[in-house]
Amino acid sequence: MSKALRVLQGEFGRVALLDMNRPLVTHVHHHCHILFKSAGADTSFVVGDTLRPLTDETAVLVNAWEPHTYNHDPDAPPTEILALYLEPSWLASIDKIFASSNSRNFFQASCISLDHTIQIKVAQLCREMAYGVLSNTFDVQQRIFDLTVSVAHRFANWREFPSCAGDHHMIYDYRIRRSIRHMREHTDYRMNADALAIVAGLSRPRFYQLFRECTGLTPNLFGSMLVIEGAIERLAKSDLTISDVAYDLGFSAQSNFARFFSQHVGCSPSDYRRKVDLYQEN
Repeated sequence: MSKALRVLQGEFGRVALLDMNRPLVTHVHHHCHILFKSAGADTSFVVGDTLRPLTDETAVLVNAWEPHTYNHDPDAPPTEILALYLEPSWLASIDKIFASSNSRNFFQASCISLDHTIQIKVAQLCREMAYGVLSNTFDVQQRIFDLTVSVAHRFANWREFPSCAGDHHMIYDYRIRRSIRHMREHTDYRMNADALAIVAGLSRPRFYQLFRECTGLTPNLFGSMLVIEGAIERLAKSDLTISDVAYDLGFSAQSNFARFFSQHVGCSPSDYRRKVDLYQEN
């Protein structure tokens, strides 16, 4: 089973060192997402509809709200992956080049070749995470931002400052805004398109069509993202039992929640809770 080796979580988002031997389902993040291979077998991700290799020489870049899937050959050994899930608001608060990091066209390409400088920074961060030597929030944020800037300066569209097309706050149809607000206020795995169509005041086919036109996503993909982010927040920052977290998010059984979580995150909820370290501002 895939497992987390260590997770750093804070205002910056989260950075996970994952030992992966199972695939992940198609999913999205509101984060600016960067993936590096740390060790093990070469592997690949599907970003949009295109297969992208993840090797010692390449990284995979995923824009905010961009659907992606992890492929893992069942006959291959595990792959250790360094996954950065970066909060666009945190990035933008530090450097103006990230003002559009919540856009679907921030990264110019979804697969890039790594130079020696970036490879060294990736190896350093992986070592520091594995050995637990990052002891304070400042050091963590500095390492993460330094690595991210090394990638963004070369491979992002920051010079063009594109509009925030990937941000649901820019959706102009009030009915879809209303349904998204309802989804955020009532995060529930059981919520379906029929219920959301009623909230929006639309037929189910029209709601589904309009939601995709406005967000580029299906309601299920968007809703699953909210459920996962809600789970991660509760696992890291609350004393709720995993059973209570599952119930809070609308799952009928803890086992169903554990399966859903591992298919989206790459580790079990209990594993995530054991391996996450919170770095909070003073």
